[in-house]
Amino acid sequence: MPRSALFGRRIHLTGSISDDPAVATPAEVERARAFVKLLVLELMSRGANFVIPVDGEKQRADGQPICFDWLVWEAVQANLARRPANATGPLAIAVKHHKNEAQIPDAFRPVWDAMRTSPNVEIRSAAHWNMASKRMEMQAHHGDILIAVGGGEGVCFLANLYHQAGKPVVPLNFNLGPATTGATRLFDFGMSGNNARRLFQTAGSTTPESWLNRIEMYIGKTAADGLRDVMGLLEDLVPPKAFVVRLLNPAHADYNDVQNYFDTVVQPVMEGELGYQLVVVDGNQAYEHARIDGEIFQKLHHSSVVLADITGMRPNCFIELGYALGRCLPTMLLAKQGTEHPFDILSLSGLHWKTTGTAAERRDAFRSHWNAIKNRPPLVAADPLIP
Repeated sequence: MPRSALFGRRIHLTGSISDDPAVATPAEVERARAFVKLLVLELMSRGANFVIPVDGEKQRADGQPICFDWLVWEAVQANLARRPANATGPLAIAVKHHKNEAQIPDAFRPVWDAMRTSPNVEIRSAAHWNMASKRMEMQAHHGDILIAVGGGEGVCFLANLYHQAGKPVVPLNFNLGPATTGATRLFDFGMSGNNARRLFQTAGSTTPESWLNRIEMYIGKTAADGLRDVMGLLEDLVPPKAFVVRLLNPAHADYNDVQNYFDTVVQPVMEGELGYQLVVVDGNQAYEHARIDGEIFQKLHHSSVVLADITGMRPNCFIELGYALGRCLPTMLLAKQGTEHPFDILSLSGLHWKTTGTAAERRDAFRSHWNAIKNRPPLVAADPLIP
């Protein structure tokens, strides 16, 4: 059976329900919660990972929880056997702050105690930032796909963070709150004009507009039918993008070596193993913008990672490398062995690849360097006015 496109990708389920039962009826809340649980179980079986906040659990007057976080934690902890044996990465990134341990509901303390000491969980703390926005920034940094169910302005804030990072946003229009905010507002936005493709892009023949119509959670649609449609969309999403900065002039003496390296080493590892989609702006791709500089910097800006090969020492490559570093994108610096680095980037560790050796040996060198630098911090660390 082929590996799921969701294997290893981090899914962030977010949202909340109105505390007014007249707005979010008990039946609709139950439908949404049933869907979320089914979705978590299906994602686990396909090798996906999660970003899950750790917080308190506010309830409505009818006893229904307002958020979905502990529903997700409970479903994950109770169904660990569903996870494929070869699944990679921590199953869950837990995002918390310094007060959260005392806020965990007693009913879920056993769940959290079991998970927090498990190798399946990596805890990230916003420390003394007792602000939802700071925790959301951390959540968006670690997540690959945002799925929104209900919610309010916080969901819209998160959606903007994901969009700015070039990550897909999938809004589900359960009737859980006012239509003017949260996932419903995002869904309605996507249904107008060509905005669906701003929420997410798809790899197959079904357009984002068609997918958005297909995942509509209209009254009477069962949680199981919703799961079928949403999983179809998630599997069809374009993979995270790796923007390529490299020599593209066929007349240059190094061009054939660079082309061979990307064909035999970079593409098989990045696309075939790590699940990225290489993005190259070379004049042969379908244009989404009127000008080539707009094409380059729009796609560079919204990429997940950047592979910058400076073989040939082309000025445009250095401009794009500088933009990637300034944008704080994870950036892998590459160059053919023998290339002399300018002074400014001598200290930035890069891979000097060889034209000799087997393809397997060169791929091993690429993988080793990728694993060494993929979590490298930005050149200039964040320096808040008030730490």
